[in-house]
Amino acid sequence: MRNIDTMRAVIAEKPGGPEVLRVVERPIPKPGPGEVLIKIAAAGLNGADLGQRLGRYRMPPGASDVLGLEAGGEIAGLGQGVAGWRIGVPVCALLVDGGYAEYCAAPAVQCLKVPKGLSPVQAAALPEVAMTVWLNVFELGALKPGDTLLVHGGSSGIGTMAIQLGAALGARVFATAGSAEKCRRCEALGALRAINYREEDFGAVIEDVAGKSCVDVVLDMVGGDYLNRDLKIMAPGGRLVMIAFKQGSTVSLDCTLVQDKEARLTGSRLRPRPVPEKGRLAAAVAKAVWPLIEAGKVKPIIDSTYPLAEVARAHAHMEKGGHIGKILLTM
Repeated sequence: MRNIDTMRAVIAEKPGGPEVLRVVERPIPKPGPGEVLIKIAAAGLNGADLGQRLGRYRMPPGASDVLGLEAGGEIAGLGQGVAGWRIGVPVCALLVDGGYAEYCAAPAVQCLKVPKGLSPVQAAALPEVAMTVWLNVFELGALKPGDTLLVHGGSSGIGTMAIQLGAALGARVFATAGSAEKCRRCEALGALRAINYREEDFGAVIEDVAGKSCVDVVLDMVGGDYLNRDLKIMAPGGRLVMIAFKQGSTVSLDCTLVQDKEARLTGSRLRPRPVPEKGRLAAAVAKAVWPLIEAGKVKPIIDSTYPLAEVARAHAHMEKGGHIGKILLTM
């Protein structure tokens, strides 16, 4: 019989493949000042989780070895000084760690009420992608109605959110993806044209459809030789926002393209940001994105769900790269 003060949680015993993941018993965390305790219904998988498992991710100081950067569930306890929340309220939350578990503690300001019409399981697919897209595309990238947005990795969790938000807020959206099916799904979500990067040159396709030097914002999670290719098709004053480097972070960059286009290159990491900044971002998302979700204009795209005990299968599925949208662990 399990101790009522413990919970199941997932750690990586050592760096390696999905087989190193283990479900272990851990004490149920106690919420500190300004924190809430969440009884988790589901947790979202993210690329950082795979990097952490492999031992290749720069962990924030003091982070737990329990994986997981976002979760959905309900409030189960309140820490000192928490106002505006009550036990039993359905929430989803951005986390530094601890999402792959039955309970987690999270700063109250990083929690959002589950949007009307969604379950806590569905809402678990939202915090990381919604905040990442809002920060990078709309704040750092300054995307405006009428602008043209290019989303690389359009079928990923972040990509599917970026396409939907860009289209819903009046941008013309292009996307890249790795198969005909993924491209079809991207277009169904609002992309004017999705380009299969295995078969087509995305720059040539976009210029053929929309004209030369037309892209105002690029959301790039590929890196490598994509950076110079992005810059070539950017409009004057365009913004290139980098959030990952699947083809490598060390590149040979033609800086004349940056100068000639008067382009801005920027990047971000969400996980290490201080709690007040994450709280500000959560409030911005609640104001700008949640109404679109509740109106049915934007939705969480969920590829598949796995029970917590099958976390290794979930990681293996994500590594294969065939998924469209988010993969979730359910408790």
